[in-house]
Amino acid sequence: MTASSTPQAAHATAVRWWLIVVAALIAVMVLVGGATRLTESGLSIVEWKPVTGTLPPLNEAQWTQAFEGYKAIPQYRELNAGMSLADFKTIFWWEWSHRLLGRVIGAVYLLPFLYFLWRGAFSAELKRRLWLIFGLGALQGAVGWWMVASGLSQRTEVSQYRLATHLVLALIIFASIVWTLRRMTWRPQAAFPMRLKVSGMALLIVTFVQLYFGALVAGLRAGRVYNTWPEIDGAFIPSAARLWFEEPWWRNLFDNTLTVQFQHRMTAYALLALALWHAVDAVRSRAGAAIIGGAWWLVAAIMLQAVLGILTLLHQVPIDLALAHQAVAIVVLTLVVLQTERLVARRAEPDRQKLVLPLGQPG
Repeated sequence: MTASSTPQAAHATAVRWWLIVVAALIAVMVLVGGATRLTESGLSIVEWKPVTGTLPPLNEAQWTQAFEGYKAIPQYRELNAGMSLADFKTIFWWEWSHRLLGRVIGAVYLLPFLYFLWRGAFSAELKRRLWLIFGLGALQGAVGWWMVASGLSQRTEVSQYRLATHLVLALIIFASIVWTLRRMTWRPQAAFPMRLKVSGMALLIVTFVQLYFGALVAGLRAGRVYNTWPEIDGAFIPSAARLWFEEPWWRNLFDNTLTVQFQHRMTAYALLALALWHAVDAVRSRAGAAIIGGAWWLVAAIMLQAVLGILTLLHQVPIDLALAHQAVAIVVLTLVVLQTERLVARRAEPDRQKLVLPLGQPG
């Protein structure tokens, strides 16, 4: 092992556990964000104070001031007029917990990151990846306030466009950490058919598309309407007049509750079909136990996710089923990231190459 790689090897286990903790916290953050949305708590704090906002109101005067700020926005006037201070405190604590967890994740990422940089624990490639993740995390804080700001003046809820952007960016950060963790473990390069790699990449792309559509459903509260399955609006495929009445036509993909829910359903079917095809192809290609097992685990997770989605819809989005649906979505994303990374061609490990001597050479 070369001298330059010694500190990297010495800190490898600590770096892995650090990234695992950050990924776990992001998963919890997504679920807390989902609960914040389901309890209509996201607009209860109408200011963005990255530092001083860490402390909640500490006395009755501060609680009254925070409540008066909430009373000034359309959501209170149009949906919650007459709300008591006690009820306000309930929604406030959800949003405050969500923001506090975001600050905790920032500290848990940044402080060890700076320490490991100082100790020379990262290879050049890993350092680039982690700086990129840090930048995405900083952007996420700004996107979160951009989302909240959309509901403070003219709307009674946040923009579904911004909500979807906020959620998908969080999941991109999560997926990047999972991918980086896998990349830290050296494995010999294996050959797979190109179509298996293509279907793996397609699964990753379709999964993110489905997550985006799911966020639009949440943002429009589209899960609270058309609560039948497999039919929607009286048919398996609704009429074109109902799906495309908004002008211009593309607005239906984001603003029409029927179209948004329908595309979420259809993408779920497509994702399951693609996962099944990928798994069968992995078996036929004799791709190895890890690839075959990963493919079938992904199929199982997507099927569970579909069942939870149907139950959530039929019961008009109760918070327990909705959060279970969101939690399994994170599991699906984790499995598809792991599967795709397994299929990507890998370079040989430089340090290990330097240690391998040709046959017959003394050493």
